[in-house]
Amino acid sequence: MRKALLALATLALIPCIAQAAAQPPAAPITIGHYGSLTGSEATFGQSTSNGIKLAIEQINAKGGINGQLILLKEYDTKGDAKEATLAVTRLVKSDKVVAVLGEVASKLSLAAAPVCQEAQVPMISPSSTNPRVTQAGDYIFRVCFIDPFQGLAGAKFATGTLKAMNAAVLIDQAQAYAVGLGEQFQLNYTKLGGKIVSTQTYSGGAQDFTAQLTAIRTAKPDIIYIPGYYTDVGNIAVQARKMGITAPLLGGDGWDSAELAKIAKDAIEGSYYTNHYAPDQPDAKVVQFIADYRKAFGNQTPDGLAALGYDAANILFAAIKNSKSLAGPDLRAAIAATKDFPGVTGNITLNKDRDAEKACVVVELAGDPPQPKYVTTVAPR
Repeated sequence: MRKALLALATLALIPCIAQAAAQPPAAPITIGHYGSLTGSEATFGQSTSNGIKLAIEQINAKGGINGQLILLKEYDTKGDAKEATLAVTRLVKSDKVVAVLGEVASKLSLAAAPVCQEAQVPMISPSSTNPRVTQAGDYIFRVCFIDPFQGLAGAKFATGTLKAMNAAVLIDQAQAYAVGLGEQFQLNYTKLGGKIVSTQTYSGGAQDFTAQLTAIRTAKPDIIYIPGYYTDVGNIAVQARKMGITAPLLGGDGWDSAELAKIAKDAIEGSYYTNHYAPDQPDAKVVQFIADYRKAFGNQTPDGLAALGYDAANILFAAIKNSKSLAGPDLRAAIAATKDFPGVTGNITLNKDRDAEKACVVVELAGDPPQPKYVTTVAPR
């Protein structure tokens, strides 16, 4: 009798087991990324995309978050503000993403942020440094430092380490990033005792910088600050050296691309820029990240944009794990609570303005071909 009852009980369990085994896996969590995958600054979007995809591959290899895998929806902005707005509108309204990562360029983040704010979908910019980006609303975050700090770091390095007390400034007037960073450098440089001997402007994509460089050469600066993107900086460096200008060039994180050395070659050697990390930093997290990235992307060395994309994605994943739900308000609150996150680009704390408080590094372009080499770290003020 006992054996018969046991057999009946076992048979009764079979349909339940089969039903459980037949249940589909949990629906994935869909996140979005918008970036300049093509266009004049394509390496920015491509590097950021690679960093995000590496983070997704690693989290999914561990089973995802609470049993749900991460699914990425990604669109190309082509470096255009209208395309950025359209891309984020599609991510939010059609793809129903829980959060958006992007953009690199401050101009494009400023164009798209209102879409996320209105929809109450959190947006994390990996690397838009203009202060106005997060002022778009309480659903807009960033994991990079902002231009007031980056401008200060560049000014401190110029006056303190290089002892360069006379500077010329050459600014891309068409980019919010370049204008904001240029203003912050000049403000802090003069506070530290430096003198701006020439201020010149250009529009991104220009090919001839003769007029601006002639004025700068006449002013005889100790250093030339160029807060632009690598595409223009490379051409400026080549033309400056051909005109006999030997002063070192100094810039910001918009220089960070392997394409800069390809464009400028030895004309950029001995110049410096502020950045989010350096590949040769003696940090275990950096070493591991570079090894993983090279394995995933054909032995490429990740630039700072890749590292920031990786950090932005992982901060989002940590917030998703800790959030009460995937609803916008809950996820926004979880992201805002980020404190001392151990990122590749440093420990990251998001302050009340949703900006990252973190250190900045200075790198020198040295070698043949010139490669970024770690020089120093500037701590948050």
